[in-house]
Amino acid sequence: MIDRPGHAATPRVWEVGALCRAIADALEARFNPVAVRGEITGFSRASSGHCYFSIKDTNGQLRCAMFRRAATLLDFSPRDGELVEVRGRLGVYEARGDLQFIVESMQRAGQGALFEQFLRLKAQLETEGLFDTARKRPLPLQPRGIGLVTSLGAAALHDVVTALRRRVPHIPVVLVPAQVQGGAAPASIIAALSKLYLLAQAGQALEADLTKNPAIDVILLVRGGGSIEDLWAFNDEHLARTIVQSPVPLICGVGHETDFTIADFCADLRAPTPTAAAELVSQPRDVWLGALDLLAERIADGVQRQLDARHQRLDQAAARLGRPSGLVARQQMQLARLAQRMRHGVLLKLQRLAQTQQALEAEVPQKIQRRLVQQADRLDRAALRLDLLDPRLVLQRGYALLTDTTGQAVTSVRQAQPGDALRATLADGALDVTVGQPRLL
Repeated sequence: MIDRPGHAATPRVWEVGALCRAIADALEARFNPVAVRGEITGFSRASSGHCYFSIKDTNGQLRCAMFRRAATLLDFSPRDGELVEVRGRLGVYEARGDLQFIVESMQRAGQGALFEQFLRLKAQLETEGLFDTARKRPLPLQPRGIGLVTSLGAAALHDVVTALRRRVPHIPVVLVPAQVQGGAAPASIIAALSKLYLLAQAGQALEADLTKNPAIDVILLVRGGGSIEDLWAFNDEHLARTIVQSPVPLICGVGHETDFTIADFCADLRAPTPTAAAELVSQPRDVWLGALDLLAERIADGVQRQLDARHQRLDQAAARLGRPSGLVARQQMQLARLAQRMRHGVLLKLQRLAQTQQALEAEVPQKIQRRLVQQADRLDRAALRLDLLDPRLVLQRGYALLTDTTGQAVTSVRQAQPGDALRATLADGALDVTVGQPRLL
């Protein structure tokens, strides 16, 4: 810059790149190396391995970059909200003219003891089974009412209410406010949850007056992001045991997506943000209305298909039936054919019977004559046999038939005693005789 008497100082005209390099040189000479303490925000890791984030406090924010070589030396995974100490050098990113802090090392600051306490409690509760997935319940598709626990002054309340009002304005929300930060926060949250538990149990038992207090089917426990100290109330052991006692599914939406608390592990479901927690229990009304419309269309299509099928069957039946007079005519023709067949069958049967009768009439005299001749022959043969057996023929040959006084035939000398009267029947008459002295042959 050149000073001339009587004239104002004229500034030097810089090239943009030259000015950025000059500023970078001034920063290098004035500050570097430098260490900064602050809270991480906007942390991201590129595919190249480089990390980009900012560190902030209540009064300012500084853009940072940590290249892959330095990132590989970290012994922890940085997360938004963590308080860290970073060492490196200030510079200017000349392509954009941004102030940038090149981080060469990073370590946790002021939260080491809290983090160790968090790990110990997490291990203890996990051993007791408070984190078991088997006990975690599915969320209701269409809750009758939603319970909400958060701070009245929290941005999370606005986010949740906005999401619920947009998606399910017809579902009532019961808000029980609580402190979500500070030493009194755990007890305040426990008291708020206890109130909602009573409403939920009453609704399940059908004792709730739904006109005054809607039934609670799911509970949201939400808070915005912050440092580990800000979220420490959600790492309380008593709060963890209260969460697992919830009579209905409970969603914990605390902090950002990278923030984890004990409450997250105990809840039935962890949401990455408060807004996401609200969206998990609020299937948009338009989706349900669309589903109803789809069901109505399917029912209408099904009814129409059934009607079409019935109409088709009716048409087929009508085609088969035709005109009633035609059906009667066909039936009459069928009856006539059957009557003709019956008459023909009867006549044929009668003709066969007449022929059989004629044949029998011709055969009967001959059969009778043959039968009479056969019977006469049999009679003659029987008479001849009978004559041959006539006792008189035997008497004619000189034999006599002896009988006692009773007419009983005497065939042995032992049947008569001397002096007995006997009758001897001969061929031409009978003689009365008296038995003399018997003689045995």
